[in-house]
Amino acid sequence: MSAKPVSAMRDVSSILPLTIDDACFEAGGRRLVVGARFTVPAGGLTVLLGPNGAGKSLTLRLCHGLLTPSAGSIRWAAQSGSAKRHAMVFQKPIMLRRSVAANVAHALAAAGIARAERVGRTQEALARFGLGGRADQPARLLSGGEQQRLAIARAWSLRPELLFLDEPTSQLDPAATRQIEELLAGLVAEGITVMMSTHDLGQAKRLADRVLFLHRGRLVEDADAQTFFAGPASAEARAFLAGELIW
Repeated sequence: MSAKPVSAMRDVSSILPLTIDDACFEAGGRRLVVGARFTVPAGGLTVLLGPNGAGKSLTLRLCHGLLTPSAGSIRWAAQSGSAKRHAMVFQKPIMLRRSVAANVAHALAAAGIARAERVGRTQEALARFGLGGRADQPARLLSGGEQQRLAIARAWSLRPELLFLDEPTSQLDPAATRQIEELLAGLVAEGITVMMSTHDLGQAKRLADRVLFLHRGRLVEDADAQTFFAGPASAEARAFLAGELIW
């Protein structure tokens, strides 16, 4: 089944760009994200890159609204209904104790999609992500790669303008990783804006249009991918690309 272009799915003004203005996040008396400032325009794939503990996952959660900034602001271009027009896929996908199809249908129901529309959207999403033949199987019995595809299918069924992914292939083998990367490239080609975290340099080089490099909770660099990988401006990013341990 061919995927519908995102532009055909929208009947309201875009929620993008997303503007992050001096956003901070504190927990346990520590400031874990410090003065993040960037925008996410429509289109392309932005990678949050950096070592473990750099603040990548926290920044994604702040953008998605799962966390509230301690200071600063996070603003959508169109606030009305914005919560229903972006979705997030986690490093370890959350599977309900239901069938593959029911996992997608439940997300649609929670989003307020009418029952009559849920069946068609569920079938479309499973077909789009190669899971049509698994619709009636328990989701928890899928392989790790299949569960991640289901999580992406579930998010895709909600018709998001912006999809956040937190280290989506960190627990997958190379074959499953390649499948996920191909799917993400397809989503971008459809017109969905993608923002994902990774510490995998090879993956960032393969997928990124833009790189946000984080270190110790700070946004150190914001550059198009070609410029960043050709010659990063910061010492921290240069050390990271050279394979050095940075603290």
